[in-house]
Amino acid sequence: MTDLSGKVVVVTGASRGIGEASAKALDACGAQVILTGRTTDDLERVADQLSNEPIVLPADLSLAGAGTALAESVLNVVDGVDALVNNAGIPMRRMPEQLSEDDIDLVFAINVRSLLTLSIGLAPSMKKRGGGSIINVSSVAGVRGPGARVAYAGTKGAVDAMTRALASDWGPDNIRVNSIAPGLIATAIWEESRETIPGLIEDMEGQIALKRWGFGDDIADVVVFFASEASRYVTGETLVVDGGLARVTASAKPQVLPELLD
Repeated sequence: MTDLSGKVVVVTGASRGIGEASAKALDACGAQVILTGRTTDDLERVADQLSNEPIVLPADLSLAGAGTALAESVLNVVDGVDALVNNAGIPMRRMPEQLSEDDIDLVFAINVRSLLTLSIGLAPSMKKRGGGSIINVSSVAGVRGPGARVAYAGTKGAVDAMTRALASDWGPDNIRVNSIAPGLIATAIWEESRETIPGLIEDMEGQIALKRWGFGDDIADVVVFFASEASRYVTGETLVVDGGLARVTASAKPQVLPELLD
């Protein structure tokens, strides 16, 4: 198992889904995890399942200045951090003509602005510790261009672009910056739709080469990879973790060309 003993890792959006799974995986490897999110009760529920002196710091990253304030709160309780998992985010399913400026401001505030300001706030402590790893949770939406997701896809494209730019800026300081682009992950966002829309699960699986939805653990294992020395020579990358949804042709039934038949 990967050894992250003695490492301090911040996980945003840690109260559920990918954030919760990542916090548990990092803790299992020995890291001390600082969990942040909007719902204190859920954060404490996750913290109760961790072993390495977890710290709960509630924060609403939609507010102006929230990323900077959270970085200050983190550095008030620990001397510095070794890794940051920028997982907090919100979806936005609307056709372009249905979007208001407030909608756009909200999704960019959480998915882009707070991610960048929190990273900027914590980077100096990583530099003092000789380096670190920033892991941005992007989305396959930033790769594919899905319908009714223009604002959301825009934020995830921005995350991937910022990942590359920060990797350039902070590479000399031994800070690696990478992003993970999850595909269809069976988290709380999809729970109601999976339970109430007939055929949804099967229809979506038909678009995936591996023929299954992903789960939080599928992403958490990649988070651990990027937080560890196993990825010591990887930076500026966006790793798509989607079972082949974005870049692999898939159909519900195997397709066999006539010339391949006996």
